Amino acid sequence: MQDTILILSDRPDRQVKQLRASLRALGFNVLALPLVDVGFDSRYPSGIAVPRMNGALPAAVIVRSISSGTFEAITRRLGILHAFAHLGVPVWNSAKAIERCVDKSTTTFFLAQAGLPTPETFAVESIANAKAIAERELMHGPLVLKPLFGSQGKGIRLIRNLEDLPEPGEVDDVYYLQRFVARPGPPYCDYRVFTCDGEVLGMMARRAEGWITNIAKGAKAEPVEGPLRAKLESLALAASAAIGTDFAGVDIIPAADGRLLVLEVNSMPAWTGLQSVVPVRIADCIARALAASIEEELDERPAA
Repeated sequence: MQDTILILSDRPDRQVKQLRASLRALGFNVLALPLVDVGFDSRYPSGIAVPRMNGALPAAVIVRSISSGTFEAITRRLGILHAFAHLGVPVWNSAKAIERCVDKSTTTFFLAQAGLPTPETFAVESIANAKAIAERELMHGPLVLKPLFGSQGKGIRLIRNLEDLPEPGEVDDVYYLQRFVARPGPPYCDYRVFTCDGEVLGMMARRAEGWITNIAKGAKAEPVEGPLRAKLESLALAASAAIGTDFAGVDIIPAADGRLLVLEVNSMPAWTGLQSVVPVRIADCIARALAASIEEELDERPAA
C-alpha cells in the first residue's frame, strides 16, 4: 500500500475527483475518506488505523477538509495529521499550516510578523472588549467582522457603529475585526493567487457588484494581465512561505490608494473558479509536485 495517496475529505467534490484522476495518471492508488474515519490504534506499529489499509501507511496525505466538530474532535483530527508527519508521511497541508490558516487571527499574526501588508486587525473575546475596540477604531472608518473559522464569504458583516456588533452567542463570543479596505467600485475586485510548492500556478481577479467578492457568493472570475501579475505573485509566495503551506489560495485586495494587502491564506482552497481562467490543470500540478516530494523524501531516507 506504499503507493497509495490518502485524500482526506468529507465529500467527493470536484477537487477530490480531479486530484484522484491526476494521481492515478501518475501511477498511484488513491483512497479518499473523511479524516473522522482515521483513528489512533496501538495494535499497529504505526499507531494509526486507516480504513482498508490494514495497518499500512499511505505514501502521502492530501487534506481537503477536516470538517467542523467539538474542540475535542478537532484536536484529535489534527493529532492524526501531526502523527502522520511524525512517521515521515508527507502531509499536504501540514497540521501546522492548517492551524495557522483556519484561525484567521493566527494567519494575520504570521503575515504581520513577516512584514507583509495586511489590514489592521483585532481579535478579542467578549462583547465588552469588542465594543472598546469599535469605540476607538470606528472614528477611523468602518470595520469588517468575520467568523474566526469560516470561508466562502459566509458570516461577514460591515460594522459602522456599535449597534452593528452581534450578540456574543452569534459569534461564539469571539470578535475578529479587520479594517474595511476602501477600493474602487462597483464592480469591486480582489485577487486569488494559487501557490504550490514555491510556485504560482495561476491567479484570477474576482469581480462583483457587492464588496464581498467570493466566487461562492456570485463573483465572476477573470484572468489577470499586465505588470500587476508580478506584484501579486511576489506577495502570494511570501504569504505562503510565512504560513508554511505546500499549496494555498492567497486572497489579496487592492486598496483605493493603490496598495495591495494580503487578506487571507487558505490551506484547503477550491479552484473551480480559477481553473476557468488559467491554462494549467491545477490538480495535475499539485499531483506532480506531491509526487516529487515523495521521491525526495525517499531519497533522503537512510539505506536499510
